[in-house]
Amino acid sequence: MGGSPFGGAPYGMAPAPRNAGGPPPQQQEQPGPAPEGRKSRRARKQRAAELDTDTDTGFGIEPDAGFGGGTDTIASGDREASAPAPQSRIGWSPYDEGPRSRAPLWFAIGGVAVLGLFGGGLAMMFNADAPTPQGTTAVRQTAAPMPSVPPGKYGFAEDRKTDPEPITVKELFGTKKKFSVSDRGYEMTVTSKDKKCTDGALGDKLQKALKDAKCTQFVRASFRDKDGKVIGTVGVANLQSSKLAGKVAKSGNTENYVKPLAGKDSVTKFLGSGSGGAKISTYGHYAVLVWFQNKDGTKPDSKGSKRISEAIDDITKATVFKALDNRTLTGSPLT
Repeated sequence: MGGSPFGGAPYGMAPAPRNAGGPPPQQQEQPGPAPEGRKSRRARKQRAAELDTDTDTGFGIEPDAGFGGGTDTIASGDREASAPAPQSRIGWSPYDEGPRSRAPLWFAIGGVAVLGLFGGGLAMMFNADAPTPQGTTAVRQTAAPMPSVPPGKYGFAEDRKTDPEPITVKELFGTKKKFSVSDRGYEMTVTSKDKKCTDGALGDKLQKALKDAKCTQFVRASFRDKDGKVIGTVGVANLQSSKLAGKVAKSGNTENYVKPLAGKDSVTKFLGSGSGGAKISTYGHYAVLVWFQNKDGTKPDSKGSKRISEAIDDITKATVFKALDNRTLTGSPLT
């Protein structure tokens, strides 16, 4: 029969013919004709071989061609005894290529796996050798820690040693001329930074207390309410210590108080004329001095006194005490 679809020899090599290089095959005597009506076994085999050779194509098989280019010799009668079996040139077959195709595939997969492991090992090696960023091991400090607030009611502002920065008009009174507190409107009309602390104070006793307290700065500002009925001056003295500031406060009376700072506007220009009320309080090593009055200089009644006290409280809380609160906590000027 014809060649198998898997081929008679591997990968394009044709088998050598039998008796190759030996003596020629011996001719055998032809048998006599078979009885009529019955064919010999050899004839039937020859006929079957001819039919198989003419029709077998299989998977990618070309009939009548061998692996090495050999040919099949088919006699009209019997096949020569030494003739090799018909061969076929094999194209692609999934059965034949199966074992061969899987070897390169597994090799490729294995190569990729080896490369992957090699690359992973290199990455681990470099990661192990690389220094760990500081931010991954500890929280990076973004700002200097706040200093501990000294003991005492006023913290850093308790003494000038722990609150050495000079005060300024801008820090204490701000830059806004108009502001409101609980819907009550006010306006700052004039400011002053006195060259000598005694220039901002009235009364010998107060002036002496300022000198004894090592006063280095005296700043003032004048205000009016929205209606222009209440006017006043606020002054701040920078002293050496809270203890000395207390002595300055005790020196205040009807003859010793902050000098009213008259403005150039039509309302606060009347400051210092007529009757008014004065007070000196302390905030750490600072003395806060106030003078407030009615615009027309008249002595306020109970309702007027309440309105003046409200204005003093609103203005000082919105300005000087806001700045000094910051110094108490930080020992630095409010910016």
